[in-house]
Amino acid sequence: MDWENRPRCDQLPAWGQLRAQSQAWAKGFDVRAAFAADAQRTARFGQEAPELFADLSKSCIDAPTEDLLFALARECGVEAHRDAMFAGQPINNTEQRAVLHTLLRAPAGAPQADAAWDAALAEVHGTLDAMLAYADQVRSDAAITDVVNIGIGGSDLGPQMVVRALDAFAAPGRRLHFVSNVDGHEMASVLRRLKPESTLFLVASKTFTTAETMANARSALAWFRQNGGSDVARHFAALSTNVEAARAFGISNIFGFWDWVGGRYSLWSAIGLPIAIAIGAERFREFLAGAHAMDEHFSSAPLAANLPVRLGLLDVWYRNFLGYTSRSIAPYHSALARLPAYLQQLEMESNGKRVDRHGAALPYGTSPVLWGEPGTNGQHAYFQMLHQGSDVVPVEFIAVREAAHDLPGHQSALLANVLAQAQALMQGKADAGGHRDFPGNRPSTFLLLQALTPRSLGALIALQEHRVFVSGSVWGINSFDQWGVELGKVLAKDIEPRLASGDASGLDASTAGLLQRLRG
Repeated sequence: MDWENRPRCDQLPAWGQLRAQSQAWAKGFDVRAAFAADAQRTARFGQEAPELFADLSKSCIDAPTEDLLFALARECGVEAHRDAMFAGQPINNTEQRAVLHTLLRAPAGAPQADAAWDAALAEVHGTLDAMLAYADQVRSDAAITDVVNIGIGGSDLGPQMVVRALDAFAAPGRRLHFVSNVDGHEMASVLRRLKPESTLFLVASKTFTTAETMANARSALAWFRQNGGSDVARHFAALSTNVEAARAFGISNIFGFWDWVGGRYSLWSAIGLPIAIAIGAERFREFLAGAHAMDEHFSSAPLAANLPVRLGLLDVWYRNFLGYTSRSIAPYHSALARLPAYLQQLEMESNGKRVDRHGAALPYGTSPVLWGEPGTNGQHAYFQMLHQGSDVVPVEFIAVREAAHDLPGHQSALLANVLAQAQALMQGKADAGGHRDFPGNRPSTFLLLQALTPRSLGALIALQEHRVFVSGSVWGINSFDQWGVELGKVLAKDIEPRLASGDASGLDASTAGLLQRLRG
């Protein structure tokens, strides 16, 4: 299948059949009626996958529609595209790069689809071993009580999310801080709590030129020296491919990665050093193993039993045929508080594109807006809109069966709430008065983990990565570049000196007026 040059997805036969199906549903598809009509619905839309179970039965979909979505995936060459990714072909066509974050979690010596990548795998494990040895060295150094990760985007969101999620596995007595924003208030707030002699700074920048990261790194270095610090080599480490620049900064502990690792997929690489410092080398390897298990599932399971495929195709169905423009992420585990923010970058930076792989404008929608909050907090914030609002928003519930605490009553209350919310969204409740009427038939998916562990979290993240790949593949876009972040950065470089000089020449009237107000 020539996945690179196939027709646009909306020009394929299955797309037309799906359009007809959605039009037939215009009078209303009712999930409640679907359950009544199909005694096997729960089994049909339940899916076991590595480290988790998914219940898609409360989704607005039926078996014939899902079969058409599988047909669409085949017509779009999703399987061939997937195989090309695992083989290390340069599927990131705008940057002419392979996309091989999956290689970062492959076991040592595992044969690759393309033997040319065998040497790369050996290099990956050499770097991994060095990074994990350094992490354990830091963990055994009682003098280091605080570790500050300085990065932004993929160098911050992923590691921060995982460190918080796996806090139950972290050694006590060491605090991890994350500084990403160029807003100095964030850095100043962290520095006020630190002592130079007990702090390790990790500067995470692939090029060692990222503007926000380097501004924060320079401030950290100045604070370190102004407060009596002298051994930069001991108190700073770099996660970067620019060894020369890191050494010029005074850093000797440098851990690199490769151009085939995109930022939002980099937590499996040296960018994951703060994770390894938090949970240790052995558990970091378990984290990788969980992701690899999901890679194996995605690469080998048939479409109808492939969870990333089923979720990615459901996303296409919702976005392009039912008109749902957003998805709410509701993790019912406080340790997953940063998961919605992480998934925002993963999906919206990957698939928030309006042109196809060849630069042609697309006539259909792509990435939905992702947003959310942990349960039960979200219930007291935005669930009103989910239950009774004018827009239908699919919800993805994420629950964990086992608690990592022994406080009586809390876990059963939490699980009762997540089950109740999913049930209430689907069933609703009629009320003649109107204000208490719950229409129901609001779709949700339910991901269930036995326990939140390094292995299960690795599998959950990889599941979301591959799901994004599937929908992007159907839409015919390059999910692995992010040109949309560039223009604002270029303009900021032009505007910053104007804040000092007051020169507003060439600026639009609004920006010029705001510039003058900011100058006072």
